[in-house]
Amino acid sequence: TTRAETEAPAAPAKYTLKKNLKGPDRNRSRRYLSIQDISPGRKTEVEPLDAISMMLKTATAGFDEKAELHARLALDPKYSDQQLRTTVTLPAGTGNEVKVAVLCQGDNEAIAREAGADFAGSEDLINDIAGGMMDFDILIATPDMMPKVARLGRQLGPRGLMPNPKAGTVNTDVAAAIKEFKMGKVEYRTDKQGIVHLAFGRTSFSAEDLLKNLKAIQDSIDVNRPSGCKGVYWKSLYICSTMGPSFKVNLASLQGEALSE
Repeated sequence: TTRAETEAPAAPAKYTLKKNLKGPDRNRSRRYLSIQDISPGRKTEVEPLDAISMMLKTATAGFDEKAELHARLALDPKYSDQQLRTTVTLPAGTGNEVKVAVLCQGDNEAIAREAGADFAGSEDLINDIAGGMMDFDILIATPDMMPKVARLGRQLGPRGLMPNPKAGTVNTDVAAAIKEFKMGKVEYRTDKQGIVHLAFGRTSFSAEDLLKNLKAIQDSIDVNRPSGCKGVYWKSLYICSTMGPSFKVNLASLQGEALSE
């Protein structure tokens, strides 16, 4: 053995780690390997607060991740009586700064600006949007403006911003609508597979605040059960952070939270 070989630095731990792993784990990232033991497995149901706590522990990415809900429901949206689209107000808010634009005219323009609207107007705002101005998250319109909004379908439709009565974005009380969306009102719907995907906060929230938001969404989904859904309604409920593993929530326990409140 030469002196150079004796004094050579040891190989980095990550190489030794990868060498000792087998199967798919050999291709996993170090971050994945460090958090995989926290998860009990995708098929194991966990109490709501415990699931949220584990989700927060695995949120180790270098940014404030979203807390996401994925609810599989026994719905087939191709039938009109099995479609779910509505809104819910999150008690602890969304954690996002929401920019609201309001299409209105007359006195409503001043009312909208006083209520905190980022943009408010009628023909001028319509022309701005038609020209490509999309610097807002929510577009609210008064009913008298809807015939004029129709020509913005190409700009608003693909982004899901077209005002809709079911979403609460067609409203005569613009001040109340602005306040609701600024405070945490969100819209959700099922996708083609009957699954609701919705962010219910940020991983910087406390577990208790996230539980309040999760409970509010579960109550809203139950209250707005479509008339065409017969038998079992919920199939599964999972939560996860943006870059973390998913956790299966014990739905019966979450629904039972209402009984103890």
